[in-house]
Amino acid sequence: QVQLQESGPGLVKPSQTLSLTCTVSGSSITDTNFAWSWIRQPPGKGLEWMAAVVYDGSIYYNPSLKSRANIARDTSKNQFSLQLSSVTPEDTAVYYCAAGLSIGTASGLYDYWGQGTQVTVSS
Repeated sequence: QVQLQESGPGLVKPSQTLSLTCTVSGSSITDTNFAWSWIRQPPGKGLEWMAAVVYDGSIYYNPSLKSRANIARDTSKNQFSLQLSSVTPEDTAVYYCAAGLSIGTASGLYDYWGQGTQVTVSS
């Protein structure tokens, strides 16, 4: 059973960089056909796919976030991470890491989800 666990700060100040890490167990992030994604859900809004790193190392970004987002992986720790720069209160959301055979906003694309971590951007 694949398990994902997000970690990161609960509170970030505006203009700072948000850093999140997803630790994966039960599967190697390099040995399956999965794409490993970051997805967020602002309060009262729908899911937004942000970025993904595929098992072969390929990286994809939501064009609306590409200038601020950076996704990376640490294969030695079986983790992947997301940095989001120049955050504003509009980046306040529950952030999820997830794994699936495809990428996008629809929740049905993903086979495994982390529990989610609340991030609030506020001074």
